[in-house]
Amino acid sequence: MAFLKNLFNKKPKIDKVEIDKRFQLHSRVGQGSMSKVWKATDPLNNDIVAVKVLDKAKLLRLQQRFVGMTKPTEGEVASVLHHPNVVKTLSFGITTNDEEYLVMEFIEGVGMSYLVETQNERMKENCIWYCIQIGEGLNYLHLNEWIHRDLCPRNIVVSNDDVVKIIDFGLMVPSTPEFRKPGNRTGTANYMAPELIMRQPTDQRLDIFSYAVTCYEMYSGVLPWPAADTLESVLHHINLPPEDIRKHVPDIDEQIAKAIMTGLEKNPDDRWRTVRRMVNEFREAGDRLFPEG
Repeated sequence: MAFLKNLFNKKPKIDKVEIDKRFQLHSRVGQGSMSKVWKATDPLNNDIVAVKVLDKAKLLRLQQRFVGMTKPTEGEVASVLHHPNVVKTLSFGITTNDEEYLVMEFIEGVGMSYLVETQNERMKENCIWYCIQIGEGLNYLHLNEWIHRDLCPRNIVVSNDDVVKIIDFGLMVPSTPEFRKPGNRTGTANYMAPELIMRQPTDQRLDIFSYAVTCYEMYSGVLPWPAADTLESVLHHINLPPEDIRKHVPDIDEQIAKAIMTGLEKNPDDRWRTVRRMVNEFREAGDRLFPEG
C-alpha cells in the first residue's frame, strides 16, 4: 500500500491560478460530463498542453457520494500515474474560481468512441493492438491498487501514431475495503459490471467487465446488450446473457472472442482474475495472427 500512503501524505500547498492568464488557451478540444478541456500553450516553456477544468457544481455532487471517505482528487491521482498507455498529468491545482484543474500532455489524435462508431480500416487493422494497450494501461492501474470505475471508449484516446491512452480518472478510487463496499453506483451505465449495478461488494474485476465491454464494442461496433441510457434500463437486461460476439463478427479469432466473452461473465468469479491474464490472451492471439508485428 506504499503507493497510496505516499499519495495521501503528499499534500503540497497550491496557489490559485487564473487559467486564462496562466495559459494561452487556443480552442476547446473536449467536454466530458464533468469538465471542459482546452488545447493551450504553456508560456513558461512553450509546450502545447491540454488544460482540463472540472465543473464545480457537478464535482460537488460527486463528492457527496464519498462523504466520510478519503477519496483523493483527480489531480492527486493523475499526477502520480506514469505509464505509456495512461495520459501524463504535468500539474494540477485550483483556479481563482475555486475549480479544480489539471494540465496534461496534449495528444494529437482521435477518441476511441470515434473509431468504434466509424469501424474504419484503421480500427479493423489495429483493433487487437488497441485492446492490448488499453489492457496494459488498466493493468498498471490495478498493480498500483486503483479501481478505475469508468473505463469506456469515451475515456480513451488514440494518438496519430496509434498509441492508446486512458485519459480520465475522475471516478477512480483506491482498491481498499472502504471503496469496495456495496452501494455506490458510479460509472457509465452501459459499461457497469452487474455487481456494481446490483449494489454488491466490488473489486478490480468490475474494471475487467468494463474492459471486456469496451473490447467487444471495438470489434463489433455494438454493445453486448441493447444500449441503455439509465441504470433503470440497464437493470432490465442485466440478467440476460450477452450476445455472443461471433454473431456480429463471424470471422473473429476464437481466442480473442473467448477472452472477451470470459470478461463479460456476470459472476466476477467466472471472469479473468486479473487484467494481465486477459491481455496475455490478446497478445498471444495477436502474435499468432500477425507474426510480423
